[in-house]
Amino acid sequence: MAIDFPGGKVSFVAEMNFLPESHGERISCYRVLDDDGRTISGSRFQEVSKEVALKMYIEMVTLQIMDNIFYEAQRQGRISFYLTSNGEEAINIASAAALSIDDIVLPQYREPGVLLWRGFTLQEFANQCFGNSMDYGKGRQMPIHYGSNRLNYFTVSSPIATQLPHAVGAAYSLKMDKKDACAITYFGDGGTSEGDFHAALNFAAVMDAPVVFFCRNNGWAISTPTTEQFRSDGVVIRGQAYGIRGIRVDGNDALAVYSAVHAAREMAIAEGRPILIEALTYRVGHHSTSDDSTKYRPVDEIEHWRTARDPISRYRKWVQGNDWWSDAEESELRRRVRKELLQAIQVAERMPKPPFAELFTDVYDQIPSNLREQERLLRETIMKHPADYPTDVPV
Repeated sequence: MAIDFPGGKVSFVAEMNFLPESHGERISCYRVLDDDGRTISGSRFQEVSKEVALKMYIEMVTLQIMDNIFYEAQRQGRISFYLTSNGEEAINIASAAALSIDDIVLPQYREPGVLLWRGFTLQEFANQCFGNSMDYGKGRQMPIHYGSNRLNYFTVSSPIATQLPHAVGAAYSLKMDKKDACAITYFGDGGTSEGDFHAALNFAAVMDAPVVFFCRNNGWAISTPTTEQFRSDGVVIRGQAYGIRGIRVDGNDALAVYSAVHAAREMAIAEGRPILIEALTYRVGHHSTSDDSTKYRPVDEIEHWRTARDPISRYRKWVQGNDWWSDAEESELRRRVRKELLQAIQVAERMPKPPFAELFTDVYDQIPSNLREQERLLRETIMKHPADYPTDVPV
């Protein structure tokens, strides 16, 4: 016997059965390349042209070099903070390659590669990290909190998972305007422990919003392992509870990530539905320059993922296996990118800082009297105690 309840017909049974807390087997993980960079027999994936494949590799290497040099710059005291994407370069670049420039990106703080792929220059990255007068945020954001209206990349926000509901709203607006585009939002496994994650998934499912939820499950939310965050089989299983289609993918496999995001984007737009992607990876670097990950995880575990599971090395083997790349080109690429980035840092350091009056702009069309009063008091304080304030900020 069945009866109509809200949501559809439900059958009755006489036996009392509780749903099991988990499936017997873990959800499988989609993969294209094996650890040696060879395509797995029978694997189905989205073909990439030589041009796109090479650009993906070049940008992955560029991201790695950029992270290493900016990290060193922070350690030298030249910038205040930094956070790397080491070990997650495939997630950054391959997912970006599968998108259109019209797709709206709402990132967390570990997706600079998406912005790099879209055309953000090394000089623009340096300007933001040094907070100079050419920084689009006018020096008001922490380093690595990038943003670009031109490239449809929302400014990074530090609070965890707040971008997820925003992405659903952006996606629904695209649907209302009948745009051939979707929204994509990135977040870590730690973000799924926030209420915004659950609100966003339910919002997207009910409203049929064309949004791709991309979770980087790298095993650690700073020092908290996934085993202490949830009992479920990772993140992808949660989509089913909200009525959202999902896939688990090897986040260190560039071709698998590219193929999954390519397919997810098509479904999101054509069918007007949200898609959840869980990319299994590992955060090889520390959470940020404020963290020492060796305090809470084994050094040999980190080293294993840095070497045996490195996404750049695996993808390079595939590219070179197609005779699209050589050792000489590798050396020249690394030399050129390093030189360009060091020059960008020198330029960024020499540029003046934004005037301190910019602290009070861009919130209101007309600056209200209380903010003008604060600005006046700040000027007076600087005049009375000049030694306590930086000399390179124009007053």
